[in-house]
Amino acid sequence: MKVLVVDDDLALADVVTFTLRRAGYDVIVAHDGIAALDRWKNESPDLIVLDLNLPKMDGLSVCRQIRVQDNTPIIILSVRGEEDDIVTGLKLGADDYIVKPFSPRQLIARAEAVMRRVSDAPPALEKLTIGDLTLDRSRFQLFYGEEMITRLTTLECRLLEVLMLNRDQVVLADYLIDRVWGPGGGDKSMLKQLVYRLRRRMEAHPVKPANIETVPGVGYSLVIAIKNK
Repeated sequence: MKVLVVDDDLALADVVTFTLRRAGYDVIVAHDGIAALDRWKNESPDLIVLDLNLPKMDGLSVCRQIRVQDNTPIIILSVRGEEDDIVTGLKLGADDYIVKPFSPRQLIARAEAVMRRVSDAPPALEKLTIGDLTLDRSRFQLFYGEEMITRLTTLECRLLEVLMLNRDQVVLADYLIDRVWGPGGGDKSMLKQLVYRLRRRMEAHPVKPANIETVPGVGYSLVIAIKNK
């Protein structure tokens, strides 16, 4: 399994590289944002460990550009540990966020958890259709009728799948967390940000084919509109 490590701190990049290689990963390295995008395009890594304070292009911009094109799992590893920084990283599509300083064991555990979620993704060509809304779980694409509304990240796809399978029912927040991140892998704050991201993607469609309703203190419910004939 190949991991792209992106950090302009050469000493820390060496520590992260050593930690991952000792755990059995094949590691490639980039030290600035532009080089990170080049290596990602040319090497097709299975996972990215991304710093935010990078020269030439900052880590958030790198994350944003990758998410527009692909669902490669991203773990942000940064000294920026304020809540706003973490929320921004997750909103842009990062799968996890680790604040420096970190323990090597924590990094490996987080990497393994992210890759488990990816490997548990729905099988190829599997589609879920309710009314006029279709979720292509193999390509992470959402359709309304024949029109593709948006592309989703892995976590967004998992969340929408659970909500679609429980259409018009209130799904408990803890249940959603377990299904999206796995037991102990997420929390209600992360779920709230993921719901926010998914809402923005879906509500950009002029017809608004579905609405994710919040039930305060309980969970969320998906209400799917019926397409006018």
